[in-house]
Amino acid sequence: MLPHSVDQDIKNVDQATGDQPVNPSFVEQWREVIAPYGLGYRIKILSQLQARRFQEKLDPFGLTPFHWVVLCCLWEEDGLSTSSIGDKLQQVGGTLTGVLDRMEERSLIRRERDRHDRRVWRIWLTEEGEKLRSVLLPIAIQVRDATLEGLSPTDRQMFSRFIDQAIANLQP
Repeated sequence: MLPHSVDQDIKNVDQATGDQPVNPSFVEQWREVIAPYGLGYRIKILSQLQARRFQEKLDPFGLTPFHWVVLCCLWEEDGLSTSSIGDKLQQVGGTLTGVLDRMEERSLIRRERDRHDRRVWRIWLTEEGEKLRSVLLPIAIQVRDATLEGLSPTDRQMFSRFIDQAIANLQP
């Protein structure tokens, strides 16, 4: 059921315009886009809840979910440029630079100028950063499994494909 204020707003529009009562399918369309029923809002809540759960697991390591995603990029391909990491994560430079600063202070990464283009900084894992892979991957799996509990492997794959498609639909 729609929140009372939205139901009332729809009725007020009907009364003000003298139109026929709102078609029930129109009301259902509203339900699909307004918070807290809208898909985007529910995805945001899912993301926040999962990030909070993951943050609780990362706290003992002094890490954040943002540190995690940077580490993942480097575990996949060490020596990426700062801009490549930003592109993969769709993050602006200032935000990423601060995270990289803190990771460097903790000796998780090191920065080096590119040998062929001195304007480019390459980011490399340190031994400490590499060691975290074996510790953090099981934690990430645990949080993912808690998030998707009750979904079959097929449903999990479909859910992942749907999310990928929705992301692709909204990218420039």
